[in-house]
Amino acid sequence: MTQPTFSVIIPTRDRPRSLATLLESLSDLDYPRDRFEVIVVDDASEKPPRDVVRSFADRLDVTLLTQVHGGPAVARNTGAARARHEFLAFTDDDCTAAPDWLQTLAARFAQAKDIAVGGRTINALPDDPYATASQLIVDIVYAYYNADPDRARFVASNNLAVAKDLYRTIGGFDSSFPLASEDRDFCDRWVYHGHRLAYAPEVVVHHSRPMSFASYCRQHFNYGRGAFRFERARSQRGSGGVVKELGFYRKLPTLISQSFAQVRGRKAVLPGALLAVWQVANAAGFFWEWASQKESRFAARSAARPKIMNAPVETDRA
Repeated sequence: MTQPTFSVIIPTRDRPRSLATLLESLSDLDYPRDRFEVIVVDDASEKPPRDVVRSFADRLDVTLLTQVHGGPAVARNTGAARARHEFLAFTDDDCTAAPDWLQTLAARFAQAKDIAVGGRTINALPDDPYATASQLIVDIVYAYYNADPDRARFVASNNLAVAKDLYRTIGGFDSSFPLASEDRDFCDRWVYHGHRLAYAPEVVVHHSRPMSFASYCRQHFNYGRGAFRFERARSQRGSGGVVKELGFYRKLPTLISQSFAQVRGRKAVLPGALLAVWQVANAAGFFWEWASQKESRFAARSAARPKIMNAPVETDRA
């Protein structure tokens, strides 16, 4: 049986070392080299990673696109617009792919081509309390939204694959989400349009993003800002609203307790405190975004047909 073809799309900005580590993992994939390409989309780095990408030219079918600064949603759409293959596989420049990453995705698409597949993200920095807390948050969110893996409701964009034609049909990622939550919006629109989203824990990437207390707070503040935009967009298209999230918060204490089964002793103290910071920073970002947009928050915006911004200004074919 012929194996499906993939276009692996990677948005990047000012992280050449981690990008090189990711490309190294892709060059080690247990998948035929003529069945996938890699598209790196540089989102206005101070120094575009041309040398990094070219160093893999003998091992990967890899292309570098550069664009004016527009955020990861725009970068993913830019890459998707240039993709040559049947399926799009998204990951981020602070991840590495397991050797069987594309093999396990191919097995899922052999069962059904009209689904979106999201895989499992594993923390690659277990001794970092911020990375540990971030992994706990992912586990908590996935335990709630993907309780039925075959009818999942949310998967992160750092490990997501979908048929290219269907991706384009629903408009790709919404470029009005410059900071965060564009993947929540994409998953919600995907399900809203009647498509199935599946969570596949055997599809693995490893996440390696060291953070400080300040960067951790800033990340979750931005997630809160994105959450406000997401709730507004979802309410406008009729796929839900803030009230729909109450079930998550009712179950949150139980979900947190279950997630801590994997973190014990002193190592659990700081990550536990950081979960409280997660909620405070997220709420602060949500209400900051609400306040900053209060004059226009009732303005109509079509979220069902999000704009796609593709602004590559240069292509390097490695």
